[in-house]
Amino acid sequence: MSASFRRVIPSVRVAKRCFSTSPASQAVWGFVGLGRMGYPMAKNLRAKLPKEDTLVVHDINKDATSRLVKEVGGKGGVKVADTVRQVAEESETVITALPEPIHVRSVYASMLKPPDLLRKGAAKERLFIDVSTVDPKTSHNVANAAYSSGQGKFIDAPMSGGVVGAEKGTLTFMIGAPPELVDRAKEILSMLGKRVIHLGPQGSGLHGKLANNYLLMLNNIATAEAMNMGVQWGLDPKVLADMINTCTGKCWPSEVNNPVPGVIEGSPASRGYDGGFGVHLANKDLKLALQAAHDAQVKVGLGEHARDIYDAVEANPECKGKDFSVVYRYLGGRE
Repeated sequence: MSASFRRVIPSVRVAKRCFSTSPASQAVWGFVGLGRMGYPMAKNLRAKLPKEDTLVVHDINKDATSRLVKEVGGKGGVKVADTVRQVAEESETVITALPEPIHVRSVYASMLKPPDLLRKGAAKERLFIDVSTVDPKTSHNVANAAYSSGQGKFIDAPMSGGVVGAEKGTLTFMIGAPPELVDRAKEILSMLGKRVIHLGPQGSGLHGKLANNYLLMLNNIATAEAMNMGVQWGLDPKVLADMINTCTGKCWPSEVNNPVPGVIEGSPASRGYDGGFGVHLANKDLKLALQAAHDAQVKVGLGEHARDIYDAVEANPECKGKDFSVVYRYLGGRE
C-alpha cells in the first residue's frame, strides 16, 4: 500500500501502522490471481488483516472468487472486483500472483492504463508486489511502467514453499526492492510467510528464485533417477530414502517431495502425482532460468538436457498435468 500501513497487524505486533497519517481510517488491499498458490495466500491475508480493512480480489475464475467470499468474507471484508483496473483504483497495496509472464504483462497494463490512478479511488501512490515467477525482463518493464507513470512503486517478490507453504503461511519470499521499501515489504509479506529475504534492487528477487528453481529442477530429476536405481536393484524405497536423507544426497525432492509413491505420506507421488508443483510450471521456471542465464552470458551445463526431459515428461499422456515428481513415472519407476 502506498505510504499507508495504518493499523496494528496482530501477527506482526507492531505498535501502530507506522506509515499512516490517519490511524483510525480503514485500509483497502488488492489481490489478483486466486490460483493454487494465490487462493490460500489471499485467504491468509484476509484472516490476518484487521477486520475493518477491505480485501478487493479479482480472478477470471468466478468460482474461486465466490468460494473465497463464502469462506472468509461472509461477514464482509472481501469485495470481488469486476476488473483488475478496479482493484488498482480502489486499493493502496496490490499483490499479484499470476502463472506466466504474459499474464503479468496483461494485468499490469490493464491496471496502469490510463495513468490516472491517483485521481481515482485511493488518492495515494500504490505499492505493487508481484509474487509471480516470471522473467526478469518482464518484471523490469512492469516496474518501469509503475515508476515512470508516477502511479506507484513495484517490488518483485517470488516465493518458495509450494501449495502447502501457501496454505500454512510458511512461504519464503525473495524480494527485489530499493532499501527504503524493504521494511514495508517485510511487514506485508510476513502475513503470508515465515521468511522475507532481500536480495538487492528490483529484479534481484527473481534472479534468486530462478537460481533456486534451476537447482530444484535438476535435483528432482537426479532424485527420481537415484530412487529408480535403488528400487530396480531391489532396495526398499523407504529405507533408501531414509539413508539418502541422512547422507550427502539429501535434498528437498528426496526428503519432502520424494517421487516414489508411499515413501512420503500425503506427497503428490502418494496421491497419483496429483497436486503439488505441476510439471508445466516446473518446466516454465527452468526455461526462464535458462533464458536469464543466456541473456547474462552465464554458462550452464545440465539445464538444456533437463529441459528436454521435462518437455518429454510434459508431452507424455501419463504424466501431463501431474506434479513434477512424476519424472519417476516417466523413467519407468515402479509404483
